[in-house]
Amino acid sequence: MPPAPDAVTPLEGEICIDASQLRPGVHVRLPVPWIEHQFMFNSFVIIDDEQVQLIAAMKLPQLFCDPRRCTVPLPQPGEAPAADDGGGDHQAQGAVERAAEQQRLAALAAAGIAEKHERSRVMGELRGRLDKAQQHYLSAARAVGGAIKGFARNPRESIKQVAEVSAESTAALLADPDSAIVLIAEKAHDDGHAAHSLSVMTLALLLGKQAGLPEAALRALGIGALLHDIGKLAINPAILRSDERNRHEEALYQTHCRCGFEQAARAGSLSQPMLDAILHHHERFDGSGFPDRQSGSAIPLAARMVAIANRFDNVVNPVDHRRAMSPSEALSTMWTREQKSFDGTLLQLFVRAMGVYPPGSIVQLSDGRVGAVVGSAPAARPLSPKVLIYAPEVPRRQSIIVDLARDCALTVERPLRLQERPAEELDYLLPRRKINWSYLPAQP
Repeated sequence: MPPAPDAVTPLEGEICIDASQLRPGVHVRLPVPWIEHQFMFNSFVIIDDEQVQLIAAMKLPQLFCDPRRCTVPLPQPGEAPAADDGGGDHQAQGAVERAAEQQRLAALAAAGIAEKHERSRVMGELRGRLDKAQQHYLSAARAVGGAIKGFARNPRESIKQVAEVSAESTAALLADPDSAIVLIAEKAHDDGHAAHSLSVMTLALLLGKQAGLPEAALRALGIGALLHDIGKLAINPAILRSDERNRHEEALYQTHCRCGFEQAARAGSLSQPMLDAILHHHERFDGSGFPDRQSGSAIPLAARMVAIANRFDNVVNPVDHRRAMSPSEALSTMWTREQKSFDGTLLQLFVRAMGVYPPGSIVQLSDGRVGAVVGSAPAARPLSPKVLIYAPEVPRRQSIIVDLARDCALTVERPLRLQERPAEELDYLLPRRKINWSYLPAQP
């Protein structure tokens, strides 16, 4: 097992250096715990003379350097720093000036460490919200899973359970939209139907809120979304899992909309928008959908909303996970290639609600680092979300979160695909990725 990044043993490709070799452009790794120094990372390329002075002031017995990452030639030990000949000759400073400089450097170091503790506090709050979101998810998944399995036997009781989940989620989302935390991962095999239903519900609620629906309409939308695939219970699971159905299998698959609608209608306690979502969530705005090939505004509003949420989750969490797209890829695909299939106004609202880089997306930043989006961007700067940085030298519980709307030096360069990222990176950035993609409102 390789040594930890903050170990006192050089990593592969590293050599030991001393403070006299530090220059802007030289790579350095500090062999001390992340929380004990003022820099954002343990391993970085020095950008200016002030960083040189700050590192030298730490008086570390050893430093490490990866020459391959240096952008300037690495000086020999003891060589006088070239940056000091422009009036910054510390040897010529008087005692008072040297003391003032030491105090300044000490203040900078203290401020940097204080900022790290603040980052740790913010990360702790985020982790707490994720924990609450996970608890909500697991509880809701159990309730929805039981309701779906028991629907044929006792539809009224199942609808009651589903209504409670919808009401709780709607109230939480309305009370604090920012507490809708994204959890993206591979679909759970033991509650796949419930997981998908929860995802579609929360995504539909997010769209409904963006569209300005009143709370009562949101609750109805949530119930319809949770029950939208109830008709699949009567279909052979092998057909549902197949990505390449023949004509007969496709015809059977398409019966789930009407079958689910008829089952739900017999229960006698669902409103028309709820039934519409079940019957028409596979209709397409251009008339290419099923079961009735409705088009345009003839498709009921609830069904148009659930159609967008359903498609998004199916693209992010397909049956064949090798074809899975990141949230940002899914939005881009729906907007550029599939826009004619959906209500354009609602799709635009959905993109606005999700953000250009939805939470849960893996992105590469302009400095080459990789991170996971953990907070949506402000409306005024839609390309600047909050990003949790992959920094294995930093303990996961103290992970670095950069607010790109405030840190103008960094930008998102491009979104990345989950399949292209190494497992250790995803374990760090998305430790809950075995839970299905979902916006999960935290409990108040």
